[in-house]
Order: sequence, then C-alpha cells, then structure tokens
Amino acid sequence: MYGERMKLLRKSRKVPQKELAELMGVKIRGYQFYESETTEPTISALIALADFYGVSIDYLVGRIDDPKSLN
Repeated sequence: MYGERMKLLRKSRKVPQKELAELMGVKIRGYQFYESETTEPTISALIALADFYGVSIDYLVGRIDDPKSLN
C-alpha cells in the first residue's frame, strides 16, 4: 500500500523521483524500490515524506484513508 500511496502523491504533485530520493537520503533506485514495494522505507524516510506532503504516516502506510487524519 505504501508504494501506491507514494506514487499517487508524487504524480499528483508532479514531483520527480530524484527530488524525493534526495529528500529521503537515498539513491533514485532506492526510491524506486520503495514505490514498487521491493523494500520498505525507514521511519525517518516516512517522516520526511509525511512532512513533505503534509499527510500522516498512517495514510502513507495504508492504515487510514484520510491523508489528514491523525487518528
């Protein structure tokens, strides 16, 4: 689920994978592995993404469907 959400958010905001890879401190291939769910992002990477997009980590990992909910 996290890969789908990452890709959806990235495409909806037209952000290149390279920019997000730099934000998360990984190489672009590492970021691509996250989107394909080949590997899981670290907690610090999830925090960086959640802050960047203004969504909750629970939304990113598929625990809730409302990106703004803090439940």
